[in-house]
Amino acid sequence: MTITIYGIKNCDTMKKARTWLEGHGVAYAFHDYKAEGIDRRHLQAWSRKVGWEVLFNKAGTTFKALPEADKQGIDESKAIALMLAQPSMIKRPVLDLGNGKLLVGFKPDIYAGAVKG
Repeated sequence: MTITIYGIKNCDTMKKARTWLEGHGVAYAFHDYKAEGIDRRHLQAWSRKVGWEVLFNKAGTTFKALPEADKQGIDESKAIALMLAQPSMIKRPVLDLGNGKLLVGFKPDIYAGAVKG
C-alpha cells in the first residue's frame, strides 16, 4: 500500500500529520500542491470520494480574502476552479491511503484506525 499525503509544506496541521506518520513508522510520499501543483483530475476524484464541501476550506484566510462575489453561489464546479487557482483553499492534509480510502484533515485517532486497519 502506497500512502501519499497532499498538502503544503509549512502548514502546522501538515507538520502534525507528518510527525504522526513518522512517529508511527508509516512510510509515505509527500506532495506539496503549492509547490508542485494539483490537477483537476485529482480534485474531481477527491470531490467524488469525500464531497467538495469536505475538501474546500472555507475557514482559511485564502477563502476569507476572496471578494464577496467569489464567495457566493459556490458549488462543486466553482469550488474546484477556486482550489485549482489557489491550492491553499484545499483542506489539509489529504491522505491517500492507496486502497481507495481518502482522509481529509488530521485527527490522530482516525489516522490510527486507517493505517493500522
